[in-house]
Amino acid sequence: MLSRFRPLAFLFLALSLTLSCAPIAHAQNGDDDGFTEAAPDAARLFEQGQDAHQKGDIELALEFYEEAIKARPEFPEAEYQRALALIQLGRLPEAEKGLRRAGELRAEWALPQAALGALLARLNRPEEAEARLAGALKLDARNTVALLALADLSLRRKASRPELEKLLGQLRSATASSEGATAELWAVRGAVERALGESAAALASLDRAISLAPNDVQARMERAELRAAAGDFERALEDAFAAQRAAPDSINAVLLLARIKAQLGKKEEALAALDALDEASKRRPEVVALRNTLLVDDSVNAESCAAMEKLLDTEARNPAVLARLGACYRVGDPARSLDYYRRASDLDTSNVDYAAGYAAALVQARRFAEAVIISRRILAVAPDNYTAHANLATALYELKRFREALAEYNWLLASRPDLAVAYFFIATAYDKLGEYSEALAAYEKFLAHADPKDNQLEIDKINLRLPSLRRQIAHGEGIKPKKKKP
Repeated sequence: MLSRFRPLAFLFLALSLTLSCAPIAHAQNGDDDGFTEAAPDAARLFEQGQDAHQKGDIELALEFYEEAIKARPEFPEAEYQRALALIQLGRLPEAEKGLRRAGELRAEWALPQAALGALLARLNRPEEAEARLAGALKLDARNTVALLALADLSLRRKASRPELEKLLGQLRSATASSEGATAELWAVRGAVERALGESAAALASLDRAISLAPNDVQARMERAELRAAAGDFERALEDAFAAQRAAPDSINAVLLLARIKAQLGKKEEALAALDALDEASKRRPEVVALRNTLLVDDSVNAESCAAMEKLLDTEARNPAVLARLGACYRVGDPARSLDYYRRASDLDTSNVDYAAGYAAALVQARRFAEAVIISRRILAVAPDNYTAHANLATALYELKRFREALAEYNWLLASRPDLAVAYFFIATAYDKLGEYSEALAAYEKFLAHADPKDNQLEIDKINLRLPSLRRQIAHGEGIKPKKKKP
C-alpha cells in the first residue's frame, strides 16, 4: 500500500518555500510590538534579507538575517526567516536551533512551533514533532503547516481511531470556511476520512481539493485509490495518469498506476511502467515487491516456490509452472530464473509474457545478442509490446549498435514522453556516433526532464561533457545529419 499522504520532505520543502518570504509574522498574529521596536538597522537588514529570499538568493538572504540578529539579538522574525533559509540550504541542526530560539523569544507565535514540529518529523523524531505540532495548534487551531505535518505523522504511524477522529475535527474546522481552506487541507482531510473508512466524505473532500488545484498529486492519488477500491477502475486510471503527468518522476505515482493497470488485467502495461523506471528506483523495496507480485501469478508467492519446485516431478513440461518459477527466482537467483523462463518460452513459443520474461532475464544476465533475437521475435507478433521495446533498446545499446538503439528509444519516448532516462541514452548514442548537434539537443532535453535525486550521476557526466561538446560543434566537428529529401 502506498503512503496515504505526502512525504514529509515534500511537506517541509513546501513550508520553506511558502513561508520563507511571508509577511512579517507578528502582523499575522495581531502583534505590533516586535518588529516595530527593532533597531532601524536591524529592520533594514531584515527587509533586505526578505528581498534576497524572494529572488531565490538564499545565501545572501542568510547573511542579511544574521546581520539583523547581530544588530538586534532578540529578533524572533529574523531568527525564524534565518531558520527557513538554513533549511533550504540543508543545514538542519542550525535551523532547529534557530526555530527554538524564535519560539523562546515569542512563545505565543505559532509559526516557529509548527515549523519546528515539521523539521523534527523530517529528522525522524516523531514524538518530539507531535508535541510541537500540538502546541502550535493550541496557539493557532488553523495553522496549515501544523495540520499537514500532524496528519502526515498520524497516518504514517497508523494512529488510533480516536486520535484520527480528533484530527479530523480540527481539519473540518479549518476547512469550514473558504478563507484559508487550501487544496492541501482538503486533500489531507480526505486522506484522514479515507483512513477512518468514511469513503463518501473522503471523495467529496478530494473532489473539492482537485477543483481548487487540478494538478494536486496527492489528491489525485488518494481519489484514484478510493475509486479503485469501489471498482471504478477506469476513472481511477484517469486520476493515476493525471498524478503521473503532474509529477512524472514520482515513484509513488508510477506504483499506483502500475497497480491499477494490474487490477484492470493489464499486467504487461503495469510491468512496462515499472520497467521504465531508472535503475536506482527499480531497486527500491516497494518497486521490487510490486514487480514480483506482477510477475508471479496470484496463486504463487515466495513461500510457495519450494512447493512449485516439487511440481516439476510431474509437470516438467508445463510452461506455466516453469514461468512461475522463473518469476520466483528472478531477483534471488537470476541464472536459475533465466533457465526456467527459457524452458517455458521453448515449450510455448506463442506466449508473449513467457518470451518477454526470458528476454528480460537475458538482459539481466548481459546476454545481449540473444536478448535482441528474442525481443525482435516478440515484436514481430506484438509490435506495441513496451517491455520488448525496452529490452531491445537496452540490448542494442550495450552491443554498441547505437543507430538501431536510437529507433527503440524514440519509440519508448513516443509512448512515454516523460521518460527522462531515454533522452540520456539517445544523447549518448548520438555522441558516440559523432552526431554532436543531435547529442547536444538530447542532453539538454534530458537535463530539462531529469530529477537530481534519481539522475545526479548522469547530470554530473553531462555537465562535464557539455563544454567540450559545444566547442566541437563550434569548430564544425562531428558528422552532419543528412538532409531529408523534400
